[in-house]
Amino acid sequence: MNQKAIRIAITGPESTGKSWIASQLAIQYKTLFVEEYARTFINQLNRPYVEADILTIAQNQLANEDHLATLANRMLFCDTDLTVCKIWSEVKYNRCHPWIARKVNEHIYPLYLLMDIDLEWQEDPQREHPHMRQLLFDLYKQSLESRNVNFKVISGQGEKRLKLAMDSIKAFLSESTYCV
Repeated sequence: MNQKAIRIAITGPESTGKSWIASQLAIQYKTLFVEEYARTFINQLNRPYVEADILTIAQNQLANEDHLATLANRMLFCDTDLTVCKIWSEVKYNRCHPWIARKVNEHIYPLYLLMDIDLEWQEDPQREHPHMRQLLFDLYKQSLESRNVNFKVISGQGEKRLKLAMDSIKAFLSESTYCV
């Protein structure tokens, strides 16, 4: 158990393999990953989600992350981050709750893995924007660049995608002061 687990954010548009990569990285590194809270929350709603729900989702995502960070083995892979909530809110409602906007700048991960849109779109009742993939990818990239955070774009199919993610983590660890 380690409260100082290195948190690695898996971010990017819908249907880019975030959940798969997070779970596979957790297996490879024998640790935990934080599931995307939005998926569980929306599945349990008996109504369409509304703008206020995005704040609830963001707060619970961080709470789950904080809890699992105390149980993780050196690293914690976070299937989504507040960048997702911020961009989701801005695209859907043309604004973002101030708490999310503030936290996205305060809660910085040492490494972000930005999932590329090179995977085939997978239909899902919770996914909304198959026609906006490039625009959304560009918004994610711009957000990470504007915050000057450490990120790598992860592309490729299946095991190639996983290998690129692992190579990016290995390079990050070799260049950083983090010990695992």
